[in-house]
Amino acid sequence: MQRTESPLIALAILLAALAGFVDALAFTSLGGFFASFMSGNSTRLGVGLGSGSAHDAAMAAALVMSFVAGVILSTILARARPHRHQPVVMATVTLLLLLAAVVATLLPGPCVLLLLAAAMGTENGVFHRDGEVTIGVTYMTGSLVKMGQKLAGALMGDADRFGWLRYLGLWFGFVCGVVIGAESQFRWGWNALWLAPIFAGVLTLLLVSMTRPQPTLTLMR
Repeated sequence: MQRTESPLIALAILLAALAGFVDALAFTSLGGFFASFMSGNSTRLGVGLGSGSAHDAAMAAALVMSFVAGVILSTILARARPHRHQPVVMATVTLLLLLAAVVATLLPGPCVLLLLAAAMGTENGVFHRDGEVTIGVTYMTGSLVKMGQKLAGALMGDADRFGWLRYLGLWFGFVCGVVIGAESQFRWGWNALWLAPIFAGVLTLLLVSMTRPQPTLTLMR
């Protein structure tokens, strides 16, 4: 994240907010499962296996697999378009969220959650460099660890005294998205999910604008 330009950091915070929004809708609407927080779903998987709840274990396992499938999809897209993969990946996220909103309108249920998990897995591929995800926008444990490390470095006199603010911004963006998602679900139910593809579409257009090659001027002699 240290090598990321400021406009992209701001975009990462907005993506974290989108993830928080989607996670809140999933958690409040479908039995306490998550769309982006795979540590939570892994816990649900283990508890389901340990307590003999086959339904919970199967749902949690399916969500983890959907999330991983989204990561695989975004990685393939990033390798296919190494120089301008970001808008392509984000457009895919938008399409998955749009499909989830359509399904939620017609037949709300577990299938919606699987599509949301796939979208969130795909979203992590927006910031992809040298074969690795440089900014995780859907899971906050890593961001909090990095923030703590940067704070410790600042206290010990490191030159990057304010690097921790970037990770705090990611966490804060995610929490804001959760708050908005919970409030929206309370007011509009599954209809609130339509806000997700709309917002994702706006972010896709921003990425198209930000990654568009700049025209080169040729001087005539």
